[in-house]
Amino acid sequence: MKYGFVRVAAAVPRTTVADCRQNAAFIKAEIEKAHQKKAEAIVFPELCMTAYTCADLFFQSALLRNAEEALTTLMEQTAHLDIISIVGMPVASQSVLYNCAVVFSKGHILGIVPKTYLPNYQEFYEQRWFRSGKDIRNSSATLCGQTVPFGTDLLFRTRDFTFAVEICEDLWATIAPSCSHTLNGAEVVFNLSADNDLISKHKYLQTMLASHSAKCLAGYVYTSCGFGESTTDVVFGGKSLVYENGTLLAESERFALETETTYADIDVEMIRHERMQNTTYAANAEMHRAQYRTLEAADICTPDTDDLLRSINPTPFIPVSKDMDEKCEEIFSIQTSGLAKRIVHTRAKSVVVGISGGLDSTLALLVCVKTFDKLGLPRKGITGVTMPGFGTTDRTYTNAMTLMQSLGIDIREVSIREACIQHFKDINHDIAVHDVTYENSQARERTQILMDIANQTGGFVVGTGDLSELALGWATYNGDHMSMYGVNAGVPKTLVKYLVRWVADNEMDSTSKATLIDIIDTPISPELIPADENGQINQKTEDLVGPYELHDFFIYNMLRHGFAPDKIFYLAQKAFAGRYDSETIEKWLRTCVRRFFIQQFKRSCLPDGPKIGSVSLSPRGDLRMPSDASSAAWLENIDKL
Repeated sequence: MKYGFVRVAAAVPRTTVADCRQNAAFIKAEIEKAHQKKAEAIVFPELCMTAYTCADLFFQSALLRNAEEALTTLMEQTAHLDIISIVGMPVASQSVLYNCAVVFSKGHILGIVPKTYLPNYQEFYEQRWFRSGKDIRNSSATLCGQTVPFGTDLLFRTRDFTFAVEICEDLWATIAPSCSHTLNGAEVVFNLSADNDLISKHKYLQTMLASHSAKCLAGYVYTSCGFGESTTDVVFGGKSLVYENGTLLAESERFALETETTYADIDVEMIRHERMQNTTYAANAEMHRAQYRTLEAADICTPDTDDLLRSINPTPFIPVSKDMDEKCEEIFSIQTSGLAKRIVHTRAKSVVVGISGGLDSTLALLVCVKTFDKLGLPRKGITGVTMPGFGTTDRTYTNAMTLMQSLGIDIREVSIREACIQHFKDINHDIAVHDVTYENSQARERTQILMDIANQTGGFVVGTGDLSELALGWATYNGDHMSMYGVNAGVPKTLVKYLVRWVADNEMDSTSKATLIDIIDTPISPELIPADENGQINQKTEDLVGPYELHDFFIYNMLRHGFAPDKIFYLAQKAFAGRYDSETIEKWLRTCVRRFFIQQFKRSCLPDGPKIGSVSLSPRGDLRMPSDASSAAWLENIDKL
């Protein structure tokens, strides 16, 4: 598939106990469907060819013979399909019976993987019939007239990805075989299971799969047997789940009475990037290097497809709704703890923050208030300074004053107009020319005022600039770019809005809430250009640099996953379908890349500030980037879109 995606399928076929021919027919139907849906590999449950609940029938030669014959027929019937199939069945080798996964494609068995850990407790007693394959390495077995690799040391490689197989209980082991598989190159693990259902067990399984896939930095495809298995003592509800590095991509309906197959597209490129930058993974891989046999499936050639079987989150920085309260509380705790430490360490008597009536300064002020409350300090130690300039509107001025009054902080108002007019005279700049000099002079004048008031009050300046502005360089160098501690440095613009709204909804009285909601609804602007004839904001940031929701999407995927612009463009088209056309996305992607590179010099000397999420621009932390790096390769990539 395009851009490093691999389509996988996990099937839960309807089963008839001990009827291998019927079971193979159900398996064949799902293989054909998966091929039509352009899946590269499909996995079926543990012992699905016979059914898991055959019990002592596993010792019957008729059952074993029928299973082998059914597999032979199945391989012949699917030999023309470009797909890898993984089915579970008992396999006898040298008079020993093993619980195995058979991996085959185009009429040929690629390899057979025996189960390592055989549960023999509570309702499970597999050791009655099977033997563990833990010591089987560099071996072979004969099945369906083919002598093929047999053992727990098998990796399977296609043109797109490398995968490994483990079976049910293997996952539940303290150190699962897949830990070794992934450290030795497997990017996706397929698990064939027969997992009965008990109260709360499914939730536990989900937690384990999420944790295991994240720990292994891998895709994990799990399927377990369902309807048709014997219900003499337990019930198998049937379930299939696909995880990618801790994230659930897709899952099936449980307790379905008919065959269920789950499809998902795993981002193998993302997995490779995670492993490449994670030095602990690399060190662990060196410590646990083992001998594996890598089996090629080079003849598998699934056609490219433009449809994507996964959702693309257009706001990756925003917590999902069910976690919103917890995440917002956590974010504020990180910000306030960082600021509290700085206040205690410097023995500051106050903090000073510029209040514009905009989103960023509002969030910074809320953080200051929460910090002072946490430290048991009076809010009057917070000095909020509003500094009206040539572009300040009544709306933002009123909101700034109302907010400060409602929070009970010390308020100062210092107009910058006369100081800037004098400055323009001093440098011989025409005040009617609203260029970068006109704008940046105002930003630097405001910063000087804040710094000097901080000296007066024995405090320090709290910065208000957010991560998105830092990424785009949307700040005046040595103006609003500078502070003593930037509490919003790790918070992107899209998240700022959600945090302010969360405070409005959860912690404010009706008057303060109305003010915060109006601040949220106010167009984002530095207000450095005079208002229009109606007194409205005349300088809207998103008209100049583009929508922040697009930029945050670009920034996240470029920095968090290392994706190239063409893949980001592809994902953005999916994420913002119906909201932005391709031309608009390309335009602002180009702007984002260009500004990100040329504005690095501002980030190279950022003030201290707390990291909030998985993306940070700190030159002392996540982003060690030269200020004079060329963006040519990235822009050329966009040119080829």
